[in-house]
Amino acid sequence: MSVTSEEINYLIFRYLQESGFVHTGFSFQNESHIHKSEYRNANVQPGALVSVIQKGLLYMDLELQYLAMNFPSLSFTTYQNQDGTERECTGPVALIGPHRCDKQGKNQGGNKRDRKESKRPREQQQGRDKRLRTELDEDDKDDDPIVDTDQVEDVSSVEIMDAAEVKIIPASDAITLKGHTADVFVCSWSPTSPLLLASGDATARIWQIPSSTDDALLEPIVLKHLPALTDSNRDVTTMDWNASGTLLATGFYDGQARIWTQRGQLRYLMSQHRGPIFALKWNKKGNYILTGRDARQQHEFHTGAVLDVDWLDNTTFATSSSDGKVYVCKVDSSEPVKVFDGHKDEVNAVRWDPLGELLASCSDDKTAKIWTMSRDECLFDLTNHTEAVYDMTWAPHEASSKEPRILATASFDMTVRLWDARNGDNLRVLSRHTEAVYSVAFNPTGTHLATGSPDTTINIWRVQDGALVKTYQGEGGIFEVDWNSTGDKLAACVANGTLVVAHVKL
Repeated sequence: MSVTSEEINYLIFRYLQESGFVHTGFSFQNESHIHKSEYRNANVQPGALVSVIQKGLLYMDLELQYLAMNFPSLSFTTYQNQDGTERECTGPVALIGPHRCDKQGKNQGGNKRDRKESKRPREQQQGRDKRLRTELDEDDKDDDPIVDTDQVEDVSSVEIMDAAEVKIIPASDAITLKGHTADVFVCSWSPTSPLLLASGDATARIWQIPSSTDDALLEPIVLKHLPALTDSNRDVTTMDWNASGTLLATGFYDGQARIWTQRGQLRYLMSQHRGPIFALKWNKKGNYILTGRDARQQHEFHTGAVLDVDWLDNTTFATSSSDGKVYVCKVDSSEPVKVFDGHKDEVNAVRWDPLGELLASCSDDKTAKIWTMSRDECLFDLTNHTEAVYDMTWAPHEASSKEPRILATASFDMTVRLWDARNGDNLRVLSRHTEAVYSVAFNPTGTHLATGSPDTTINIWRVQDGALVKTYQGEGGIFEVDWNSTGDKLAACVANGTLVVAHVKL
């Protein structure tokens, strides 16, 4: 096999075009005379240059493994722990510079499922499944495994309903989307097209959801990601539509971010990251996209993995990290605008409130905190959860409204709590799940809250009184729930490789 400089130049030219470097690509074309080359009209797949480099790195990785097995004294794939034992290196082979072992180990970061599973309380990891807990409840009804008895001050706000009052969403009101080959971790509705849904496992897909369950389901558009180096980094970890719904951004465990059109065409490929992308978001205007490091400049304040990001406006954003800190940064500033240092463990999520005045954060330290830019200490420390707080969301709120600003937090203690951000009061405790709660989402009007859990159920709660009004029994654990823009459909990512879209009438 031979490679010519003309082939390499053409692949570089295509890479520059795909990455949006229009002027650089034009200059390179003229200096390398690509427009006169026999390859000028060649049919090359998007991302061909990166694909070739990845395959080369895969060969280098195999070469290192071969050396390790046949020449132990030259091993490059193990490193020594402090106790003298050796552990296999999980770090990627570097394109430039010497290979450096990943001393964090396989559990550092991980895909979305692994991160969640590693945070689950020990008793849940030891196999106490839903059926067993139900049987224990039958035997000893005096013990309540769901609501912590130490939190008696919240009992008045817990809505206790007869099971007969809860409406089951029947299978006839739900559509199951099949085609993914692994657990579906993430999904995202288009903000402008209420029937357009994106989802991801090892691939990403765009679905056109029928308006009713009687209509035929069209085949999805499969977004063709480049092959990953190993099976351990094949997951699509995050995705987000721009505000106009014309472009979909996807983050991949291999550290690459991609931007696609509605038709599934790859518009840009961004390869600045050396590790997994856990968070990715467009700003409100749609001219910047934030992936831990935004494409315009790099911010390297955190000492741990960036786990979540959120834009305040078109130029200001917040980031949270496994280092326990929250940073507020500006696009054109090399220094952070604000550093919030109050959590004692990984900060799983950050969210600006709808009015842009408050910032919420939640952590493995079992707390959520509400911050304001006018002070360094948190405004309110929300400490009632008894396990890690993994997800949270703000209820929609109008500037003229006198209603409470409500923050919902989801915890591995199997509860969801609703908080009043005006005074830090715990308004409600939603406690019908029998496993950790992975995801929470308000409907567009803020009247109802959907929750998803590995107990295979999706619950829909009425915010006004905390009543559980609807529930759906799935066939696998629920990783994420998301409402469409009109609030009549709820999507859920399921651990059995499917998505469920429920038609919800509230």
